[in-house]
Amino acid sequence: MNKPWRPLTRKLKIPAAILSPYRLLIFIRVVVLGLFLAWRVTNPNKDAIWLWGMSVVCEIWFAFSWLLDQLPKLCPINRATDLNVLKEKFETLSPSNPTGKSDLPGIDVFVSTADPEKEPPLVTANTILSILAANYPVEKLACYVSDDGGALLTFEAMAEAASFANVWVPFCRKHDIEPRNPESYFNLKRDPYKNKVKPDFVKDRRRVKREYDEFKVRTNGLPDSIRRRSDAFHAREEIKAMKLQRQNRGDEPIDSVKIPKATWMADGTHWPGTWLNPSTDHSRGDHAGIIQVMLKPPSDEPLHGTAEDGLIDLTDVDIRLPLLVYVSREKRPGYDHNKKAGAMNALVRASAIMSNGPFILNLDCDHYIYNSQAMREGMCFMMDRGGDRLCYVQFPQRFEGIDPSDRYANHNTVFFDVNMRALDGLMGPVYVGTGCLFRRIALYGFDPPRSKEHHAGCCSCCFGRSRKHSSMAHTPEENRALRMGDSDDEEMNLSLLPKRFGNSTFLIDSIPVAEFQGRPLADHPAVKNGRPPGALTIPRELLDASTVAEAISVISCWYEDKTEWGQRVGWIYGSVTEDVVTGYRMHNRGWKSVYCVTKRDAFRGTAPINLTDRLHQVLRWATGSVEIFFSRNNALLASPRMKLLQRIAYLNVGIYPFTSIFLIVYCFLPALSLFSGQFIVQTLNVTFLTYLLIITVTLCLLAVLEIKWSGIELEEWWRNEQFWLIGGTSAHLAAVLQGLLKVIAGIEISFTLTSKSAGDDLDDEFADLYIVRWTSLMIPPITIMMVNLIAIAVGFSRTVYSVIPQWSRLLGGVFFSFWVLAHLYPFAKGLMGRRGRTPTIVFVWSGLIAITISLLWVAINPPSGTNQIGGSFQFP
Repeated sequence: MNKPWRPLTRKLKIPAAILSPYRLLIFIRVVVLGLFLAWRVTNPNKDAIWLWGMSVVCEIWFAFSWLLDQLPKLCPINRATDLNVLKEKFETLSPSNPTGKSDLPGIDVFVSTADPEKEPPLVTANTILSILAANYPVEKLACYVSDDGGALLTFEAMAEAASFANVWVPFCRKHDIEPRNPESYFNLKRDPYKNKVKPDFVKDRRRVKREYDEFKVRTNGLPDSIRRRSDAFHAREEIKAMKLQRQNRGDEPIDSVKIPKATWMADGTHWPGTWLNPSTDHSRGDHAGIIQVMLKPPSDEPLHGTAEDGLIDLTDVDIRLPLLVYVSREKRPGYDHNKKAGAMNALVRASAIMSNGPFILNLDCDHYIYNSQAMREGMCFMMDRGGDRLCYVQFPQRFEGIDPSDRYANHNTVFFDVNMRALDGLMGPVYVGTGCLFRRIALYGFDPPRSKEHHAGCCSCCFGRSRKHSSMAHTPEENRALRMGDSDDEEMNLSLLPKRFGNSTFLIDSIPVAEFQGRPLADHPAVKNGRPPGALTIPRELLDASTVAEAISVISCWYEDKTEWGQRVGWIYGSVTEDVVTGYRMHNRGWKSVYCVTKRDAFRGTAPINLTDRLHQVLRWATGSVEIFFSRNNALLASPRMKLLQRIAYLNVGIYPFTSIFLIVYCFLPALSLFSGQFIVQTLNVTFLTYLLIITVTLCLLAVLEIKWSGIELEEWWRNEQFWLIGGTSAHLAAVLQGLLKVIAGIEISFTLTSKSAGDDLDDEFADLYIVRWTSLMIPPITIMMVNLIAIAVGFSRTVYSVIPQWSRLLGGVFFSFWVLAHLYPFAKGLMGRRGRTPTIVFVWSGLIAITISLLWVAINPPSGTNQIGGSFQFP
C-alpha cells in the first residue's frame, strides 16, 4: 500500500470575501468605463472641440491601458512551502537512502559584476559569503562569480573573501546566524544575543567581528596595494631592461626604456585581465578568458573541526566550504559581447562543465541571501509533483537603505506584492533579473515535459556514470527524446546538438545528466517523469586540469559563433531587459513559473534612492520594454502555448511606456482649460460628475482590496501612484523616443548627467536622497508643474475679475491641476534638495519655461484691450 502523498507546497487561496468583490468591482468598472467613454464621444464640447478631442483620445487609451494591467490580476494566489517534508523526503534515512546523505539536486549560484568602481568589491564579497554560508548541502552547492570587467581588484577581493569564509561559514553554522552576510549581521540594530544559548557565543562573535574588521581593511586597501605592487614590479623590470641595454651597448648612449605598465599579481606574474593602465590584450574589451577555482570542491563526507582548528571551537561543526570559482570571459575587439546576457551564458557553459548543477540561482552582486533557507524554499516547488514543468522560481526583490518615506517608490511593493502574486495565478510571474532559481534544462531551450501526451520527458539518462561518457547511457529512443525548439514536431538527436550548443563534448554530455538530476523524486505513482530515490547520493566527480581547460574554451569569444546561444538557448540577446525576454521565451514554449514569498525575506539588495539615479533606472527598464514591443518577442506574436491572460500581461510589459505620450497631454489639459476658459465637457453636469465619481470610487475600492490580499500598505500604494506619473512624464517618454529613433533611424540616444550638487552630511545614511543631479529627464515634469501653476493663477485672476464669473469651469480646471501637482509632489521635493538648497540650474529652467509659456499664450490669445467690458483680462 502506497504511503499518503505529502506535498512540498500548497496554494493559499485568497478569501472569497475579498476575491469575489474584487472581481465584481473590476467588472463594474469596465462597464462604467465603457458607458462613460460612449457618453464622452457622443457629447462633444463644441466650444472647444480641440480640447474635447484630445481628452477623449487620452481617456480611451487610459481605459485600454488599465484593462491590460487589470485583467491579469483576476486570479491572485499565495503559496507556502513545507521544509519539514523536504527534509523527510531527501535527507532522512530510508531503505532507498541507507546512508542518509542528501538526495537534493545541486545548485549553481551565479553572481555577476562588471565594474569594481561602481560595484564595490566589498559588497560583492559579502554577497559571496552569504552564499557560501547558505543552509544547503555543501557538496551540492557551487558559486560562480562573473567579473565582466576582468579586474584584478575583484579577483583579489574574492580571494580575500574565500580566506575569510573559513572563519565566517563555520561560525554561522555553529550558532545558526541570520542573516549570513557579515556586513548586515554586524550592523543589526536588534539584540544579536536573542535566542543564542551556547555560552561561547559572545567570545566567538567578538573574535569573528575582529577578523571581519581586518578583512574589510584588507579589502578596502587592495586598490593601493595592487597599484604599489605593480609600480614596484614595473620599476624592477625597467632596471633589468636598462642593465641589459648597457651590457649590449657598452659605452654607447643609452635610450630611455619604455615598458608597458602592467598590472602584476601577487605571485609576480602579469594579470591576464584588464590592467590599471589599459594596453593591448589587457583592456576592458580586450583580454583573455580567466577561470580560477578559489575554493575546491568539498569532500562528499562531512568534515568536522576541532577546538584547535582556528579562532573558535569548531568541534562537531562541518567546516567544508562550497565550490567557489572566479570567471572572466574572454573579450576581443570586433565581437559583440552582449553585455550581461553574454556573461550569464558564459557562466552557464562553464558551470555545466565544472559542476553541472541542474538548477541555477541568479543573483546581482549587491543582492545577498537574507534567509539561509531560501534555496530549500525554492527547491520545494521544483521537487514537488508537477515541478518538472517549472522553468524558474522567482523570489521578490527586497531592498535595504531606502528612506523611511520611500519617496520614489524604490521598494516597488505594488509590483512585487500585487502584480507578481497575480501573475502567479496564471502561467507564472515574469523574470525580473535577480533572485531567480532556474531549471538548467529550461535555459537550454528545451520544451517542458509532457508538452504532448505521448512525450514523457525532455530526456532520460542513467545517473552515476561518468559525465564524460554519459552519452553511452542512452538508447536511441532516449536520444530522440531530447527535443528543442518552438515546434512540437521538432526532435533532435544528440549528434545534432552541437549546432545549437557548440562543439564542446563535455557540455553536450552534461545536458541529459542535468535533466535527470532535476526531476522530482519518484516516491509515489502520481509523480510523472520522476527519478529513483537515492540516485543523487553518489559522490560528484573531482575537477581535473582537462575539465578546467574545457571550461576556459567555452567562455571564449568565438564559441557562440554559428550556435543558438542568445537566440534560443540561455539568456536571450537583443534587449537591455534581457531578463524579461528570457522569461517570456520560456513561457512561450509552455513552461510555467511560480512566485515564492517567504516569511523571512529570501534575498535583500540595494536600490538607488536619488531622484536622478531612480529616473535612469526606470528609463532603462522602459527602453527595454519598447525594444520588446518592436521585436519578435511582442506578446501579439506569442505561441498558442501561452495562455490569454499571460499574453495580455506580457503585452502590457511592452506597451506601458507608450502611455506616457497620452499622460503628458492629459497633464497639460487642466492648464489649457484654465488658459482658455473652456473645459473638456460643455458643462459640469450631473451625468459627467456621476460617471467620474463611480470611476474614482471603484478605483479606490479596488486599491483597498488589493491592499488586503497582498499585504501592502496604503502609503505604498499612493507612492506607487505618484511615481507612476513622475516616471510616465519623464523616463517613459524618453524611452519611447529612444525606441522609435532606434527602430526608424537606427540612432542610439543616452541621457547623461549634466550637473551635480553634492550633499555634505556624511553621517546621514540617506544623504544621497538630497543630492540633485540635473538630467534632461527632469524637463517634462518641471514644465508640467510650471504650466499648471501659471494656469491656476491665470484662471483664478480671470474668474475673479470677470463681470460674470464662471466658477464651475475654474473649479474643474483647478481640481485636475491640483491632481497633477499632488502626484508630482515627490519630484518637486526632490528638486529642492536639503533645506531648500536648490541648484541654480533648476531656477534657470523653471524661469525660462514660465516665460516661454506666458509669451506663447499671449501670442496665441492676446487681450483685445485692458478696458473692454467682459474681456478676458479686464481689471477695474
